[in-house]
Amino acid sequence: MLKLRLLGILVFLGLAAGCSPRDFLTRRLAADLIAGSDVFKSTQEFWLRTGVISNQDYFSPEYLVLQRRGWITGANVPCSPSVGPPPCWNVVLTPLGVETFRDLIPSEARTSQYFSVPAARRELAEVTGISKNGNVAEVDFLWKWVPLNELGAALYTSGVQYTATVGFKHYDDGWRVIQGGASKSNQGLDEALKNAEPAQ
Repeated sequence: MLKLRLLGILVFLGLAAGCSPRDFLTRRLAADLIAGSDVFKSTQEFWLRTGVISNQDYFSPEYLVLQRRGWITGANVPCSPSVGPPPCWNVVLTPLGVETFRDLIPSEARTSQYFSVPAARRELAEVTGISKNGNVAEVDFLWKWVPLNELGAALYTSGVQYTATVGFKHYDDGWRVIQGGASKSNQGLDEALKNAEPAQ
């Protein structure tokens, strides 16, 4: 009887040791894998172009925000051969814009007319559901933008949550987030974030 119990315990321990915590797709594991992925952690960059730009760029939602904040101004100018169609605008940073962007622009880009500025990062709010089918799963989650600076606060509303669905696949070492492109039913994280919609 004691040998039978001991054998049962050893078999149980052997089976338990063969399973890792990543073998069971829970909301906590899904949240950890999403939040820890390079795609999710990547910083949202805003590309600012000064100098001659097209009318379409000058009146884009982002540039309108910069104009309303008094960070940029533009004068109507003839279009250059590489920019058009007319009308075109010569965009410059205002003194307030120089003050705002001074610490945000990398030193090597200060003489450039086209540079990127880190604006926001993503924050996972919660995993709202998991649908499994064999060795694949779809995970629904909510996330939001967190501004990194004054520019990010102007461009990204931090209170708005977005809903997204990402595909997961079970491998021999456990569940993983699908990173690249896939079918719509098992889309990768990059596509899930691009296709995210404001939560209702």
